[in-house]
Amino acid sequence: MPLQLTLVELADQLASGALSSRQLTQSCLDRIAQVDPVVHAFLKVDAADALAQADAADAERARPGAAGGKPLLGIPIGIKDVIAVKGHSLTCGSKILGDFVSPYDATVIEKLRAAGAVILGRLNMDEFAMGSSTENSAFVTTRNPWDLTRIPGGSSGGSAAAVAALELPATLGSDTGGSIRQPAAFCGCVGLKPTYGLVSRYGLVAFASSLDQIGPFTRDVRDAARMMNVLCGHDSRDSTSLPRPVPDYEKALGGTLKGMKIGLAREFMVGGLDPAVKVAVDAAVSQLESLGAEMVEVSLPHSEYGVAVYYIIATAEASANLARFDGVRYGKRVEGIDPIQMYEKTRGLGFGPEVKRRIILGTYVLSSGYYDAFYLRAQKVRTLIRQDFLKAFETVDAIVSPTTPTAAFRAGEKTDDPLQMYLSDIFTISANLAGIPGMSIPCGFTQSPKLPIGLQLLGKPFGEETMLKIAHAYEQSTGWHHQHPVL
Repeated sequence: MPLQLTLVELADQLASGALSSRQLTQSCLDRIAQVDPVVHAFLKVDAADALAQADAADAERARPGAAGGKPLLGIPIGIKDVIAVKGHSLTCGSKILGDFVSPYDATVIEKLRAAGAVILGRLNMDEFAMGSSTENSAFVTTRNPWDLTRIPGGSSGGSAAAVAALELPATLGSDTGGSIRQPAAFCGCVGLKPTYGLVSRYGLVAFASSLDQIGPFTRDVRDAARMMNVLCGHDSRDSTSLPRPVPDYEKALGGTLKGMKIGLAREFMVGGLDPAVKVAVDAAVSQLESLGAEMVEVSLPHSEYGVAVYYIIATAEASANLARFDGVRYGKRVEGIDPIQMYEKTRGLGFGPEVKRRIILGTYVLSSGYYDAFYLRAQKVRTLIRQDFLKAFETVDAIVSPTTPTAAFRAGEKTDDPLQMYLSDIFTISANLAGIPGMSIPCGFTQSPKLPIGLQLLGKPFGEETMLKIAHAYEQSTGWHHQHPVL
């Protein structure tokens, strides 16, 4: 089955003529038809459009020299439904956007098209990227392919589940507080959040503008490196996009880890860590040592405040960003007897409970009398969290930790306790607050039931090359990434 191959392996088969893009795309569509009725990774699939793109890719490859410089030519890629694709629906997992169709492509979509990718399908997500389980989608709850009674993580649960279920070789997600890395850990795939400003956010519907980043889900680390080669680069349409040269991340892979120092943050080995997760992460640390890396204990003293700081800053930015969805500028309007009633009904019926909760929290912390006590103080602590990381990176090349405190939990298990749900991201949030890169890679499984466990690597700002090198060395010395769920 070609869908068990990695993106790079599929690209090689397409280049050699052993496989056509139409055959590959049809295989993806067949797999989606077979397993998505139980996984629910997708919100929408346009088979005719995907096959037309595949035929165009095959025709381009048939022209001598035309395929050069297109590393994803003919490869199907799925898109989280928070990223704009021209002519495709853009719901953000919310009823309020109704049947809204994007009038333009996000920059990352332009880059994927320029690289020859086939854009295939809209992937499910927590509404407006607010959630850790994809149970907040207004349309359907995505299931974890390893155990259909469990969640895939969130908010990019559809993106992770699609890769894990072998529906697609790669997908795009977005990460505001762990929304790429946490579902990657729960679904047993690779998920990478780039340094803030490395990948353009133009065309990404904003949740929290100072935290959001777009990144890839893939089968292995080399695939993630190839996707990063395509996605990164300065964009004048995004004021937070940084003008930096983009290295060849694939070339960074390989070689020894001898001489590298990897930090172990004492604050990340917290109480409440599932014993199976601790065993797997400890084994991964030992494996990295056997590969030549030196493990060094580091301290991130302000990380304990990360969850509290995040849920002040993120909700404050969300309350401002979501003000535009009012039935006038954007959104499916619910008529009322006057403009005020129309506005109230539109937002009241259009937004789900978690989005409402975060808008209320954000409006509260920005309100008169509370701005200094909450929002301003949170920004100051955020600076301290970033300084902790920068100080640690003076002595180590990367930091390693569990991605999540537990493996995937059961659907419905935490929906009545938002605080417990928020703690699912306890290890991932700090990277967003600090603006540093992070990724999750498979490092083992729980015993019964068999569920994936993720190892998180955190890098220096713009330290993706080193982070990917370490991840690849570990991955190639283990076999976790070769295991797939049986649906």
